[in-house]
Amino acid sequence: MKKVLHLDENHPLLEEGLAALGFKNHRDHTGTRQEILEKIGAYHGIIIRSRLPVDRELLDRAKNLEFIGRVGAGLENIDTRAAGERGIFLAAAPEGNRNAVGEHALGMLLSLMNKLHTADAEVREGRWRREANRGVELDGKTVGIIGYGNTGQAFARKLRGFDVQTLCYDIVGGVGNGDARQVGMPELMQHADVVSLHVPETPETIGMVDAGFLGGFAKPIWLLNTARGKCVRTGDLVDALRTGRVLGAGLDVLEYEKSSFESLFGEDGMPPDMQELIRSPRVLLSPHVAGWTVESKEKLAATIVRKIKEHYQGK
Repeated sequence: MKKVLHLDENHPLLEEGLAALGFKNHRDHTGTRQEILEKIGAYHGIIIRSRLPVDRELLDRAKNLEFIGRVGAGLENIDTRAAGERGIFLAAAPEGNRNAVGEHALGMLLSLMNKLHTADAEVREGRWRREANRGVELDGKTVGIIGYGNTGQAFARKLRGFDVQTLCYDIVGGVGNGDARQVGMPELMQHADVVSLHVPETPETIGMVDAGFLGGFAKPIWLLNTARGKCVRTGDLVDALRTGRVLGAGLDVLEYEKSSFESLFGEDGMPPDMQELIRSPRVLLSPHVAGWTVESKEKLAATIVRKIKEHYQGK
């Protein structure tokens, strides 16, 4: 019987589905990298989220590996080239959490524009400041979506109920649809009031949102990032917030995000630009949970099972 190693906790449906396909499930949610390396050769499949990188060294040890299931959207923690050289099937699940990300992005935007996070904190402190918390309406604005794959399209669908113009930019042509008109980056920068990032982490997108990018918009913008933290240079964003080029930022991911975010608050301290970002009342933060809902947990698991089933049926 072929064996699958689960390196992270996921919805029970995942193990149940793989068992129904004839696999024997093993769990190791806490083992060290060295411990995983020593036993990975016995497994035909790995199920991961983000706990350990699946690099060339690990793949060299995984002599019997046939598939990797990544319970999430991105594959940046997998050496995809090395996996391809070995004929290992890669199954990610961007379809599983796209609706959750779309809802989260919209929620962040409305909260920012209506200052809900600051108003809530002030009321709890006994301050009743109405004028200082006067909001801005989304209707009449132009929303620019950068990256029009699963989550970008889901966000565009959420905008249907608003009187907005929705533009999208993607390196792949022909992806625009009835929810967003595909344009080049110059046109998006000319018209956008809101910019929402939905790109994977690649060499091209790391550091993409820098001073030059933020200074290229014709109008001040609201910025949302539910994609990957390294796409935005924190120092340049802080400068843009300070000068008013960015009116507000909703960030579900951070450049300085680590396996343990809390380490930034330890003895070594955190970078000054990160300190300023956290203090800013025009920034809304969440701990990489845009795609982290009760429903998406089940959908992600079901998507991985379906893709693995289809892979073996097609062989």
